[in-house]
Amino acid sequence: MKSQIHTVLGASGATGQAVIRELQNRNLDCNAVERSKKVEGVETLKADLLNKNEAIKAIQNSAYVYLCVGLPYQSKVWKRDWPILMENVITACEKANAKLIFFDNVYMYGPAPLELPFNEEHQQNPNTKIGLARKQTADLLLKAIAEKRVKAVIGMSADFYGEFAVNSPFYISFLENMLKGKAPQVLGKKGITHTFAYSGDNGRALVELALEDSTYGQVWHLPVGRPITFDMVNIMLNAELGTNYKLAYIPKMMRKILSIFIPPIGEVEEMLYQFENPYEMNFDKFKKQFPNFKVTPYQEGLNKMVKSFKQN
Repeated sequence: MKSQIHTVLGASGATGQAVIRELQNRNLDCNAVERSKKVEGVETLKADLLNKNEAIKAIQNSAYVYLCVGLPYQSKVWKRDWPILMENVITACEKANAKLIFFDNVYMYGPAPLELPFNEEHQQNPNTKIGLARKQTADLLLKAIAEKRVKAVIGMSADFYGEFAVNSPFYISFLENMLKGKAPQVLGKKGITHTFAYSGDNGRALVELALEDSTYGQVWHLPVGRPITFDMVNIMLNAELGTNYKLAYIPKMMRKILSIFIPPIGEVEEMLYQFENPYEMNFDKFKKQFPNFKVTPYQEGLNKMVKSFKQN
């Protein structure tokens, strides 16, 4: 009988770490795959997934493969590298006869503003470079599923937060400043509701999907908390830190000026429709499949997030 090894690609990121924690909680055998870092407490294999041979070698003994890789947040990098990485992972899973669990996002939905609350059936006609790159990548996997090259499932996450989530808006806009004694600053409009996912919930949900055979061949929205505003996030983080910072909203003209000197702001600009219109994700399909799944309350998730950054 084939060994039931669960291999996590991109294992040092917030989601990869969350998947590993859940696999360990269930006493399931797991490997971590990273390009350079070592993941504590689990066997780590080094591989550059943009190299097909390295991807095949890293995945060769796996029964389940979780694709949780994060690439630099640049549209040109996503357009160039994601299709190569996805094709390499599909080929490797095909050779190993491994099931593939892809951790995706919801950037391919469009045009904006989206219908609310949006579900898995929403139109995918994005008018952003990042969204187009993500749709192209997911479509490669859906094609491979249709052609029976690989047995796979896609779990789509909202913007997430949690332990070590350095790319989360909760870190970039809030915690990074607040832990240095500075007031938080956000992009977007005041009072706009948004649903966020906790990385620990994403990890548990991906393992649930992986172990339930009937989920394969489908796309699933992963669980989110209730719709909240950035002002509500600020209140919760102030309560967590024992501070009283006021939240500043960066005006559009200031964003344009800043983007000249800080390129990532320019990359984010096209995605700001998410924070200038209500952006609420529906995960009823997942709830129906897994009715006992408990979503972590924001305050509890933020407590764990703050602790992880204070310790490091």
